[in-house]
Amino acid sequence: MAETPNLALPLLAEAQAQKHLTVNEALERLDALAQLTLRSRSQTAPPAAPEEGDAYAVPADAGGAWAGRAGELALWSNGGWLYVAPRTGWRAWIVDEALRAEYRGQGWQGAAVSSTPNGAGLTFRSVEILHEVAAGATSLVQGAIPARAILFGVSGRVVEPIGGAASWRLGNDAASDSRFGSGLGVAAGAWLLGELGTPTTYYAGGDLLLTAEGGDFTGGRVRLAVHYAQLAAPAA
Repeated sequence: MAETPNLALPLLAEAQAQKHLTVNEALERLDALAQLTLRSRSQTAPPAAPEEGDAYAVPADAGGAWAGRAGELALWSNGGWLYVAPRTGWRAWIVDEALRAEYRGQGWQGAAVSSTPNGAGLTFRSVEILHEVAAGATSLVQGAIPARAILFGVSGRVVEPIGGAASWRLGNDAASDSRFGSGLGVAAGAWLLGELGTPTTYYAGGDLLLTAEGGDFTGGRVRLAVHYAQLAAPAA
């Protein structure tokens, strides 16, 4: 056996010369794979200037040095790429999505709290949006709620004071413009917790609408977080 069965760490051979090369490669792989952090699972081209220890999940349409390595992990070590095939059940943090994911044999499934052998699952997500408040009576956050999201609520924090308005409210549209709260503060640090009494499915996705109270908006910044669940179907 030339390597270990789970992490594919290279093993020393009897009477091997330059043993330090094999040991160092094993340590480099172990350093990357333990507490696995992936820079991306969707980037199709190797980065121009990777940093030592960077790891990527290679997608199906990858090119360049990653061509022909779809489904593998690419680890940058000592000036070159090492490749490891992930095993079912491995977990990773995906940096560019701020997402916990688990490898299910046919890809990385994000934020799953339950899953089946063929990839069906239930996932929970919280996605942040830093919104620049537009001048006027309202300010729209387009596409804030993903398609087929089972929405539990929206939370938020004012990160730069909201000018012009005495307070504000948050909803989906003009007909439900206070669904997630009203009389909200405009000072930096003011917050909202807009829970829905009943989780609501947004089949086509949706927007968020900020509406000024006691005057029109003149600016400001708000960090909003959308909290939702989604279903995943079994693989073909």
